[in-house]
Amino acid sequence: MLGAAAAYLFAIRPEKRHTANAMKGIYYAHRGLHSREAQAPENSLAAFRRAVHAGYGIELDVQLTKDDVPVVFHDFTLQRVCAAAGKIRDFTLEELKQFRLDGTKEAIPTLAEVLQLVDGQVPLLVEMKCEDLGVHVCEKADGLLKNYRGNYVMESFNPFALLWYRRHRPEICRGQLSMNFQRQEGTYDPQQLIARHLLTNFLAKPDFIAYDIRDKEALSKNICRKWFHCPSVAWTVRSADELRKIKPYYDAFIFESFRPQVRK
Repeated sequence: MLGAAAAYLFAIRPEKRHTANAMKGIYYAHRGLHSREAQAPENSLAAFRRAVHAGYGIELDVQLTKDDVPVVFHDFTLQRVCAAAGKIRDFTLEELKQFRLDGTKEAIPTLAEVLQLVDGQVPLLVEMKCEDLGVHVCEKADGLLKNYRGNYVMESFNPFALLWYRRHRPEICRGQLSMNFQRQEGTYDPQQLIARHLLTNFLAKPDFIAYDIRDKEALSKNICRKWFHCPSVAWTVRSADELRKIKPYYDAFIFESFRPQVRK
């Protein structure tokens, strides 16, 4: 029993660095400060511009086009946001620029365009989107991020993306995304069970854990936070009341659908 407990603690032990402490108390606008009324769909330049003007950090998603250009888009498929068939990976950047986001005039932005827009004015939380265990997106995105002078951290559901950063860009603060896949999505894939319990932390060595707020009592997340002093980021908070309830369990917050008060 003691051996199993020791092995578990070894597996979930995160990195112990002070760099992630700078994230504490930051509010990140989920995919930008998006609003249908303002014609600013998620992950659009308009949504990011609104977040900058409001003084919020920005959470955004990065994946690759067919011609390996990093673009900012959440879903792997175009259907929900662009009402079109196919995946981001099926199209070149030139082809993708023909689509519009949520019926507005906004096009799918490149990571380069977003970095130019934000220009270090607010902190960024960059999720590397990996449909499989490949990490090519990390290399391509880093080609742009390494020259970015603003404050940013990276995160991913894929522990191998964190491992890539650990090996190639160890100075960058990295975060492990996770959730209770079994409870929230009804899936029981062994890989997701491992991810839920953060059992790859020994390999990825995250500086922070980003966890679904519906699972605020998650054992591994709370052990990392309380025993190993690893900050936790909440996703996604959708009301002031929800924020009040989950604040004791997290240190930074990804939000949408309302505007939290920012400490001056």
